[in-house]
Amino acid sequence: MPTLDRHDNVFVLDLGDGENRFHPDWIAAVGAALDEVEKAEGPRALVTAATGKFYSNGLDLEWLFAHADRHQEYVVSVHGLFARLLALPLVTVAALQGHTFAAGAMFSLAHDFRVMRGDRGFWCLPEADIGIPFTPGMSALIQARLTPPTAHRAMVTAHRYGGTDAEAAGIVDHAVAEDAVRATAVELAQAQAAKAGDTLGTIKARMYAPALAALRDTADPLG
Repeated sequence: MPTLDRHDNVFVLDLGDGENRFHPDWIAAVGAALDEVEKAEGPRALVTAATGKFYSNGLDLEWLFAHADRHQEYVVSVHGLFARLLALPLVTVAALQGHTFAAGAMFSLAHDFRVMRGDRGFWCLPEADIGIPFTPGMSALIQARLTPPTAHRAMVTAHRYGGTDAEAAGIVDHAVAEDAVRATAVELAQAQAAKAGDTLGTIKARMYAPALAALRDTADPLG
């Protein structure tokens, strides 16, 4: 399960050492960590990271298939997590040390910045290959954070981006060596920690208003 630590002005949320799929308990734990970060005072920023082969492999499809009657409720909770992170009133950085797929890739896009391992691991939106369409909220998030050509290629072809390819496409801000991923993310976050507060929250809320509205639509989240 996710764990939260603080290093000076930077909170580091380790998502776990497995596939870090979006099980309801995992979503709740991440939300509780964000509560703690958001209620803290003074300069602060957030890095999310993971340990092992995966940053996040996305939705917990096993749980979802076993609880089909809760499909809409589940999607609303995932959308809510994306919206919460996208509008968080402090700078956020995703440290992608491993595979970042599907909803995990979307979760990374909800951060302000991304640092990825350059030599191994993929960032991918595989929905076109696995037969699961993007929800309106997911589409809005992806298209708000990527250029139109990159969003098109990523969403339509399910292309797997390595770190250097992801950097060239503007998906991640830095592709670095494995042992530098988390340190680089913390350094980026520390440099922006003084910006935390209501002004930054307002800037994000207005910048991403259409995507946030789509993600917060609880009446028809599946489209």
